[in-house]
Amino acid sequence: MEKILLVDDEKKITRVVRAYLEKENFQVEEVHDGLKALELARGGSFDLMILDLMLPGLSGEEVCKRLRREGNALPIIMLTAKGSEDEKIQGLGFGADDYLVKPFSPGELVARVHAVLRRYRPAKAALLADVMEFGQGELIVDTLRHQVSVVGNKLELTATEYKLLATMARNPGRVYTRGELLDIVQGGLSTGFDRTIDSHIKNLRQKLEPKPDKPRFIKTVYGIGYKFEDGK
Repeated sequence: MEKILLVDDEKKITRVVRAYLEKENFQVEEVHDGLKALELARGGSFDLMILDLMLPGLSGEEVCKRLRREGNALPIIMLTAKGSEDEKIQGLGFGADDYLVKPFSPGELVARVHAVLRRYRPAKAALLADVMEFGQGELIVDTLRHQVSVVGNKLELTATEYKLLATMARNPGRVYTRGELLDIVQGGLSTGFDRTIDSHIKNLRQKLEPKPDKPRFIKTVYGIGYKFEDGK
């Protein structure tokens, strides 16, 4: 049974949403402040978090940002009263996987939960694997030996290039901001410009992609950053 962390300070909303989720056989734990949500999310026992933007103690935005800076890939659906396109882009930019504007249909939220989990189940399985294969076996990332090969040819990657690829490959479909990737490769101690990630990605594509100008695996998400796709 998959477990959902439901975070909203409006108990009327959590009561209704919880009933819909439990009807779909999800196990639900609800909290009503940001600090408790962050603590529980760090525990690693949840499959997805539904997170309100406006929370006492710590905002949903800050909860999301902190988790992503720590490398926590827990899928997050953000709930907010703000509905402009720029605000949605901003929400996705700081690490949310989906964005739903209040007032919303509980049925639509449940449908989005199912959709996000469908994307993340293969990634979760990949976390347990030492060898990940993509593009019908064309690309192989061996995390035990720190080796990457394309069509049987071993690639000579720098430590930074390997770390970028391995991180994104473990979470196919997840969008990473440049700042998040910079924190990952520099251990959260980054002091440089996040645009330096563009140079690393360009070099990685030159080695990885058959056609670097039309990448199959590492896709640009304009205005935000990058994501990894299977390449089938």
